[in-house]
Amino acid sequence: MSAQKWHDLGPVEAFKKEGLQEITVDKSKFALSFKDGTFGAISAVCNHLGGPLCNGTLDGEYVVCPWHYWKFHRATGEGEPGDEDNRVPRHEVKIEEGRLFINRTASSKRNRVSPEPHPLARPVKREKGPLRILGISTTVMDTAHPRYSTSEVLLQAALDSVKQPATTKLIRLSDLKFRHCEGFYSKSARACSWPCSITQMDDSDQLDQVYEAIVHWADVLLLATPIRWGSASSLYYKMVERMNCIQNQITLHDKALIRNKVASFIITGGQDNIQAVAGQMLAFFSEIGFVFPSFPYVAHSLGWTAENMERNVAYVKNSEELRQGSRELLQRALVLAQTLVDADAVETRVPPGGRKAHRLEPEAMQAAQAAQKKNDD
Repeated sequence: MSAQKWHDLGPVEAFKKEGLQEITVDKSKFALSFKDGTFGAISAVCNHLGGPLCNGTLDGEYVVCPWHYWKFHRATGEGEPGDEDNRVPRHEVKIEEGRLFINRTASSKRNRVSPEPHPLARPVKREKGPLRILGISTTVMDTAHPRYSTSEVLLQAALDSVKQPATTKLIRLSDLKFRHCEGFYSKSARACSWPCSITQMDDSDQLDQVYEAIVHWADVLLLATPIRWGSASSLYYKMVERMNCIQNQITLHDKALIRNKVASFIITGGQDNIQAVAGQMLAFFSEIGFVFPSFPYVAHSLGWTAENMERNVAYVKNSEELRQGSRELLQRALVLAQTLVDADAVETRVPPGGRKAHRLEPEAMQAAQAAQKKNDD
């Protein structure tokens, strides 16, 4: 190889640190590793979503991407055992007269072996048919010792009132086993993918049922939550944190996964904070594309001074008014949903200017894409 392709990084002793280092040469980044007395260098761009391998960790002889934990051999660039064909470019290193050199020209080419697309990644298209209503109960429940849930009872009363040909589905979050959001968005906006990174990595994670129902199936979402210390239930927040991947498609691609869908809410509790809980829900679900009927929630609370849960449960058990209010809420949502489905009026793309979905800095995105292409060549 010609001499001009080698780059003098500096005194070799400066790089003899166990682990990974980020090396930049002519705007190209490399993941330089030092382990057991030997150096290795590979492209810093992960095959998956372009994550920065140079900011990852070493697991034995493998560089672990900090975004989604894909692994590549620190010297050969090959994927972990069983996935060797999925490789990133490797770069030779050498030591001369006490100085460390890296060859800017890769000695192997990048090869991406893409997995089969996840079922959730299919285009979002409403199939023809009657309206579909999804109820989600966010009450935390020990299924071995079930208790009376005032929010779920009202949700069930609303769903039971639906007449054919409309169809209903009930998801109890307490029945699902799913992981907490692990903050991929906090690493990079592009690291929070659709489908959710956790869903793609973990076949046992059951939040795919919620994604499938909300994005691909339902026309109407009726979500029920208790009030816990002035907030929605912990399961509600666990779910919506994972739903950031839906909103992030707007941020990254001006792509709205939620179109022509209506959301409404049932909120009950033994203490008052109904408007704050409803406000958070309205803000979140509007950000991902839902619209709302007039008077979009029904609620019940005994208030701060009436810390008498037996009385609270008894009130809901005996209240036909709350049940009727829940039924009428769902009817308002259905009327709006049918109007939206018939008109198909909601845009698939979102104007980014002046809202949270402001397009990411185009210069930075273009520079990252150019650097990745250069490393691929």
